[in-house]
Amino acid sequence: MATISTPRILFCGDVLGHLHQLFKRVQTVNKSSGPFDALFCVGQFFPDSADRPDELSDYLDGRAAVPIPTYFTGDYGVGAARFLSAASKLPSNLGFKTDGVQLCSNLYWLKGSGKFSLHGLSVAYLSGRRSQDAGGYGVYTEDDVDALRALAEEPGIVDMFLTNEWPSGVSNGADTSNTPPGVSDPSGYDPIVSELVAEIKPRYHIAGTKGVYYAREPYCNKEAEHITRFIGLAAVGNKEKQKFIHAISPTPASTMSTAEIRTRPPNTTLSPYIIAEITSPAREATKRPANSDIDTQYWRFDVSKRQKRGGAGGDKLCFKFTSSGSCSRGEKCNYRHDADARDQYLKNVCFDFLNKGKCERGSDCNFNHSLSDDGASFSQNAKSHSDRKSSGKNCWFCLSSPNVESHLVISIGESYYCTLAKGALVQNHVLLVPIEHCPNTLMMPSDTDMELEKYKNALNVYYKNQAKEVVFFEWIFQHSPHANLQAVPIPLSKASNVQRIFNLAAKKLGFEFAVVNPDNDSSEGRKLLRSQFDGKSSLFYVELPEGTILLHLVDDKEKFPVQFGREVLAGLLSVPERADWRNCKLNKDEELQMVEGFKKGFGDYDPAK
Repeated sequence: MATISTPRILFCGDVLGHLHQLFKRVQTVNKSSGPFDALFCVGQFFPDSADRPDELSDYLDGRAAVPIPTYFTGDYGVGAARFLSAASKLPSNLGFKTDGVQLCSNLYWLKGSGKFSLHGLSVAYLSGRRSQDAGGYGVYTEDDVDALRALAEEPGIVDMFLTNEWPSGVSNGADTSNTPPGVSDPSGYDPIVSELVAEIKPRYHIAGTKGVYYAREPYCNKEAEHITRFIGLAAVGNKEKQKFIHAISPTPASTMSTAEIRTRPPNTTLSPYIIAEITSPAREATKRPANSDIDTQYWRFDVSKRQKRGGAGGDKLCFKFTSSGSCSRGEKCNYRHDADARDQYLKNVCFDFLNKGKCERGSDCNFNHSLSDDGASFSQNAKSHSDRKSSGKNCWFCLSSPNVESHLVISIGESYYCTLAKGALVQNHVLLVPIEHCPNTLMMPSDTDMELEKYKNALNVYYKNQAKEVVFFEWIFQHSPHANLQAVPIPLSKASNVQRIFNLAAKKLGFEFAVVNPDNDSSEGRKLLRSQFDGKSSLFYVELPEGTILLHLVDDKEKFPVQFGREVLAGLLSVPERADWRNCKLNKDEELQMVEGFKKGFGDYDPAK
């Protein structure tokens, strides 16, 4: 059995426009110690002086080649606005791209903040800096920070966190004999990065901008079993000849055993951010000049200071609370916890519209840009038929909605239709969707189950002719926008492992599945599901290839992964990088080709015919 090689990653500090020197060094390292899978550049990527030659144009125009996939976060400096504005307008870069805006072959700009998967590694980043000197580029926003805090709530371990500036207090509790002199310089530190890294708890935190190489001793994390290693890198070609390039070969946390995750080297210290919490806040304050830029900028993320200074942005919404109904920061959160805004969000109103009064995505946004006419909160019970029709006006799945992507539809029955999944996990991944706007399939009239079973049986036969089985699953939560039962084909060779991998995933999250129908009769199992559903609860169920239905009733306070079913099957199929549907999006021509291919094979079994 072939072994799976671990990814090999390079990091470098501030590039400052020295691209030829950087890539020459990368080629040398790649030949002697490679091959490497990617290079991540932290700190300022563009030149700090207009006197520097424009080396980037050589790569954009094809006169030189970027040797390996290269990602950068420091989107400021001479020429940044010109190059990045042009790249943003390219058709291939439009839309939501957390895995990088491409400037040329092998060169990607990590814009704002986000998280993506690369060779099985979970990578999170915060691009830009706090300073307001960089115009429209190079400054992270409150929304970027809030989005990362929301990502920190998601399950799983982040392997790498990339930032430009260093986290304030990172050397707290470290071995002073291992701390270079430049670390004591108060510039280049950011208290917001400290807060984020303490919440995200990455295995590796890489930063630039201070012009110093510093590999801190690993430190343990609060409420986590794994350690974090911080590495600060110097600038490319620095005169002091400090280290500006660093290589690691990390095993993705998603594939590590519990024992491997818990391993702590002998020199592991306490978290520097825990130490900061128990140290007098005056300690940091005494280090700051009276008119320091740290205090001037920090108000943007502190509600009390914003209000005192009359800041226009002092009433921003907390994304975590608005989207999930809870925020782990509680009263310490710098953003507003507004129950009415959450109700509007649950009614498909755009978060940016609620937060800013406008949405920059415009017509590309699939959410509503006006407040719901019904000011009352959603009822705990099922919505009425008239409410469903109203909610469906901006729904992604209602056939009457202008937002529905009708070119993905494969078959339309009386009560259900079959459609290709957007950002399909695998080829022929489809959804069975009620035609009526309904939050879940268990609230559909019971007589519609007959048609649903016909579609399921037809898919079973269709997939079996391709030597595959099918797994159905549905995630039901309060205020679900529109029901969809997912159907994912898997190879016959993996069918016997589906129950085992779902049980392992459940154990990792601290729960056990209940078996609804021990006799494997899926039709009878669905009746039992209906009898156990009160219309208010949140639940996840999965129907295995043999017909067994596994059920988990989700507690109100439980943090259940929204993409749980997809993530588990992505692991089973050895495609963890496809767990997020946004990494799998195709253009419309490719989607049409897949739909036509599916229709040709499925036509003989289509119950709608």
